[in-house]
Amino acid sequence: MTDPYLAKPWIKAYDDYVPATCAPYPDWTAPDLLASAVEAAPDTNALIMPVELPLFGRKARAITYRELKEHIDALAAALQTLNLEKGSRIALLMPNCPQFVISWFGILSAGYACVGLNPSYPGERLAEMLRDSDARVIITLSLFYPIIQKIRVNTSLEHVIVTNIKEFFHPLAKFLFTVAKEKKEGHRVEITPGDIALPDLLEKYKGQKPSDDITPDDIAIFQYTGGTTGPSKAAVSTHRAVVSNAIQQNAWLNGTEEPKPGYVTLGALPFFHVFGMITVVLMGIYARSTIVLVPNARDIADVIGNINHYKPDSFPGVPALYNAINVHPDVVSGKIDMSSIQHCISGSAPLPRPTKEEFEKLSGGKLVEGYGMSEMPTATHTNPLHGKNVTGSVGLPLPDTICRIVSTEDPMVVLPVGEIGELALTGPQMMLHYHERPTETKNSIIEADGQRWFLTGDIGYMDEEGYFYIVDRKKDMALIGGFNVYPNQVDQVLNAHPAVAEVAVGVIPHPEKPGQEALKAWVVTNPGMTVTPEELMEFAAEKLARYEIPSRYEFIDAIPRSTVGKILRRELIRMEKERQGTPEGTD
Repeated sequence: MTDPYLAKPWIKAYDDYVPATCAPYPDWTAPDLLASAVEAAPDTNALIMPVELPLFGRKARAITYRELKEHIDALAAALQTLNLEKGSRIALLMPNCPQFVISWFGILSAGYACVGLNPSYPGERLAEMLRDSDARVIITLSLFYPIIQKIRVNTSLEHVIVTNIKEFFHPLAKFLFTVAKEKKEGHRVEITPGDIALPDLLEKYKGQKPSDDITPDDIAIFQYTGGTTGPSKAAVSTHRAVVSNAIQQNAWLNGTEEPKPGYVTLGALPFFHVFGMITVVLMGIYARSTIVLVPNARDIADVIGNINHYKPDSFPGVPALYNAINVHPDVVSGKIDMSSIQHCISGSAPLPRPTKEEFEKLSGGKLVEGYGMSEMPTATHTNPLHGKNVTGSVGLPLPDTICRIVSTEDPMVVLPVGEIGELALTGPQMMLHYHERPTETKNSIIEADGQRWFLTGDIGYMDEEGYFYIVDRKKDMALIGGFNVYPNQVDQVLNAHPAVAEVAVGVIPHPEKPGQEALKAWVVTNPGMTVTPEELMEFAAEKLARYEIPSRYEFIDAIPRSTVGKILRRELIRMEKERQGTPEGTD
């Protein structure tokens, strides 16, 4: 069979301004990309750090591209005095703030690789990642310094650099924070002798520049993936990979025209994850954007306050965030002006149609579903901004991303258009490997047709026009009555019920039939509404086969999600197994 995917049928569905290819890509490192923005727009604000103050309103500190580069150079020069080998890992533990951007680029400019850590993780989980990456330095927010002090004895850490969230606040906000919040909320710490304060490094090495011997093929990031049912593994990617994806995403949104300074991006996605790191930070800087920093996207009042005040053009996010905005009283009442928003890329979870339609109605902008992963950092597919949007589809492959559907039994067998199988990807943004996980790397990366392909573990298909659909995770498939059932498909059907705010369907051990599987739905209802399991089953029967309909339901207050909005289906299943008394790891 001729491979129908190599013909790239999706290109015909691209918006007119999107190029079929972004090649040739510049031979850049991430610092080179930043330098191009600094050269083009030195006095444009790169970062804005706003703080809402009672009685005084929103006060912000702005940092221009020129100032940002000066801070980054100083930090990189300082890091190069620590006697680390090129390619050494430096961990970064903080929320979205100027120090994150300075530290990320500083680490990369010094020739080291950045390990982004999730601030919400418990100490032992952080220690596990520090040990796995063999990180010898960590740059941490002072709020998390006590945790690092407690776990560092069990890691390879030699240096700890500490920064306080207030250091880049507006002067009034900094003063009020110092007086009212710093000590009470745990930000004020005494730094142990031998550890280093970030402001001291920036001051000491101000005006200095790092030695520049990094190449596009050097390692840039260690992005930890998964870990909900076992040790996390780090997807290792080069400068070339992350720069390529920033260029691909910019082409999808803005075409091939020279970026114009003054574009505003709302930085609510967490930067420690590649979705925020590449889509907001790196792509935003490539576009000469002004990035408005949101340290805590769960603070919806702060998110919509920043939208109202700074009038962002772009707002990448996740479905749960858009939905929370849709129902916020100040948004519903029209108090918040969202009309500046031109486009939003939603990822990490399926985008429900009602969420998309309501957000577009409220903002007048475009909200499109996309798809990506840490191993292809970060985006591979997106629906067109102006062309055909297909509900339930993750969209079209980005320029130079090649996709195919292969057999779940034999990945060397390419399946016909429309047939369900495993999604395989290749492109300039593809990772190198999983760090020190040769078996996982071998199982996930194959050689075919002279190219390296990443097997995503996602089950899906492509239609005749080149739109891709994700049915479910390969490992989340259920076998019910001899048939394959994909929980994500069931989610989409139940989510359409008017009383359902959100739902997650999981595969659980059958309570009455040992060795068999059953489906269970965890349901969150809309405020003031109720629905019974029987009503949901009747509703689902209109679109699902009987064996696809869950017969077990639990109504809960919220679906557990990761910090980037992914449904933690396995957490629900783990709790169910505990309730049943089923040993973990068995069916």
